[in-house]
Amino acid sequence: MNVPERLLLGPGPSPVSSRVMQAMGSPVVSHLDPAMVALLDGVRQRLASAFGAGDGALNLATSGTGTSGMEAAVANLTKPGTRALVVVTGYFGDRLAQMLERYGATVSRVQVEWGRACDPSQVERALAEPTDIVAMVHGETSTGVVNPVKEIAAIAQARGALTIVDAVTTLGGVPLKTGTWGIDACYSCTQKGLGAPSGLAPISFSARALERRTPSRSFYLDITLLEDFWLRRKYHHTISAPLVYALHEALEVVEEEGLEARWARHQRHHQALAAGLEALGVSLLPPPAERLWTLNAVCVPDGIDEATVRRRLLDEFGMEIGAGLGPLAGKIWRVGLMGAGSTRSNILLFLSAFERVLRAAGHRSGSESAALAAAERVVAAV
Repeated sequence: MNVPERLLLGPGPSPVSSRVMQAMGSPVVSHLDPAMVALLDGVRQRLASAFGAGDGALNLATSGTGTSGMEAAVANLTKPGTRALVVVTGYFGDRLAQMLERYGATVSRVQVEWGRACDPSQVERALAEPTDIVAMVHGETSTGVVNPVKEIAAIAQARGALTIVDAVTTLGGVPLKTGTWGIDACYSCTQKGLGAPSGLAPISFSARALERRTPSRSFYLDITLLEDFWLRRKYHHTISAPLVYALHEALEVVEEEGLEARWARHQRHHQALAAGLEALGVSLLPPPAERLWTLNAVCVPDGIDEATVRRRLLDEFGMEIGAGLGPLAGKIWRVGLMGAGSTRSNILLFLSAFERVLRAAGHRSGSESAALAAAERVVAAV
């Protein structure tokens, strides 16, 4: 194998610390070994804390990427005829709506302009019609927008609807409290804010969601069978030992740092990056109050070929950033600062390389090194 060293600053995966990588090298044990059972119990406990889960919630991780978490939430709460309202603010909100349709739900959408967050009043008006499920993406990875999930969940709960929330790009990096916010099913992934490799999807079901679960048409993602495996040690599938080690260690890192401190770190580094970009004459797509801290949607300046910039960052500096999706293809870059990747040094490395590549492409704005100075001022102010 000849795998190059990359600085992962795209929409995911995010960098994995040496501590988590070392954990993956531990001896492999079977999925029902007493040592594995103890690790799974530790993962459940720490996931409850990371999600801010309420009493009686079930917290575990499905085998698969974040999309498996999405399908698990849908498969266990949806049956033909379920009435669902989906907030669509980008690519992944649309995917959530499609998933619900595949499981037989009658889906209505609150369509929001890409690059803007949903106004809770839009949901309130849409809920004039009887609704069983309200589904939404917390941090829309395709647009760099964070949606007001707390307010929307309260509206849905007041009308008796269950809530499904995609926290793929927010868990571990942005405030999230599923218990106090009234979120019924919340799923994420391991390769972004938590700082582990991809392959598992943390998910939390509230006590209310568990009471209203439906027979799952998916065997692999049946939460009742997964509950039997995680809690009662009944065989369901052979979970990956190295991925469990990685998630367990990553959650220990989260616990040691503390959620409040971790959220503050992500916010501070997002603001530092935004200040540096502004000094370069480059803007972010969403308005300041609607920006996602972990994923930054950077507008491509006029006359600049976005693909050339991405390619040069990768070829010359070993940095990966993401391209736009759907209607934003060619119009934005997606720069992730997540988990172990959200650091002062990574921001300065990126801004230095980004400024050099932009100037070579013909972009002229601000004095040289102004971006680094602007970012440093934000970090130093804390």
